[in-house]
Amino acid sequence: MSRRPPRGEYIETDTGNKVARKATLVGTQNIMLGGKTVIQPEVMIRGDLVRSIQSSSSSSSSGTPNNTAVAIGRYCFLSRASCLRPPGRFYKGAFTYMPLRMGDHVFVGPSSVVQAASIGSHVHIGARVVVGEFAIIKDYVRVLDETVIPPNMVIPSFSIVAGQPARVIGEVPEGGHEAFELRDLYKTVGNNPQPPAS
Repeated sequence: MSRRPPRGEYIETDTGNKVARKATLVGTQNIMLGGKTVIQPEVMIRGDLVRSIQSSSSSSSSGTPNNTAVAIGRYCFLSRASCLRPPGRFYKGAFTYMPLRMGDHVFVGPSSVVQAASIGSHVHIGARVVVGEFAIIKDYVRVLDETVIPPNMVIPSFSIVAGQPARVIGEVPEGGHEAFELRDLYKTVGNNPQPPAS
């Protein structure tokens, strides 16, 4: 039986998520992690910003139903000091938050702020990027460093995006899709990191 070191830098869950002890997850009951996701120190995930439904039916006995504020897929990597916040808007006369959904193999660079409605799979978001409220990023998209994606912008699959405000400046080359795989990066983080395969 292997003895675990006492209190490593990361908490490792049964599904393989590696969450830094210095990360801030607010409203954890509303945050869903798909598994094998890395959350580095100083990351902020706002699960407390959930949809507030004023229900007029008689089924309002136990409060809110299953409210997922932030849903993150498998093999995602949230770099140091990045922030995930669900987007909010006025809906039927009241301000409410909508869920933020992330696919698999999504990399969020350091100091980036994401308030998108949805992010597809195999997306690379660079450092110091701002993703505006209700933006939609499709699959296989690369967002370059310091890009500002305006609210409600839809970025098509296989795009390379840059600028303030963001615009499509190119496309991901055919055969360049392996660059979005995050399995190896996942193995390099945690209490027992493995060196990257050469």
